[in-house]
Amino acid sequence: MRLISRLLVAGAVAGAAVLALTTGGAGASPDAPAIGSVADAAPGYAVEDFNYPQADKILAEKGFLLKRGDGHIVLTDCGPAGLLEVWARSKEKICFRFTGNKGYLSLELPSVYGIKGNDYTTSVTMTVNTEEKKFNVDKNSWTPVGESADPDGREHMLVEIIASK
Repeated sequence: MRLISRLLVAGAVAGAAVLALTTGGAGASPDAPAIGSVADAAPGYAVEDFNYPQADKILAEKGFLLKRGDGHIVLTDCGPAGLLEVWARSKEKICFRFTGNKGYLSLELPSVYGIKGNDYTTSVTMTVNTEEKKFNVDKNSWTPVGESADPDGREHMLVEIIASK
């Protein structure tokens, strides 16, 4: 019984000391930093802005702008089968790899005239002057888009790719 009493007293003393230190009570130094509850501090937020990674570098090296997307349409080296191939007068062939069941990418790629589709259902949006035009890309074959599909042969800019399986 005596042992239990001693343990209770020791526990009460330790609890009072912890309480005094955490609340700034007796025994706390006036120069000591305030101690607050960790639960009161909210963690930082991870906010995805969906901007294309290294867009500035790609613009400088390749001459076109990749703006925003969901990460399921990515620029890649041409070569393997199954890629979306975009042909532009101002650039060599440009290829995109799709991942997942759907994807979105906004970009600014001038002078596009043809796109070779892949296994995805793909549509592209292009602009010419102030007009906006949409084209459905044929699966696994060539689709004339932009100036090659325009009766006046005007230069079109590819501004959006949307794909789904």
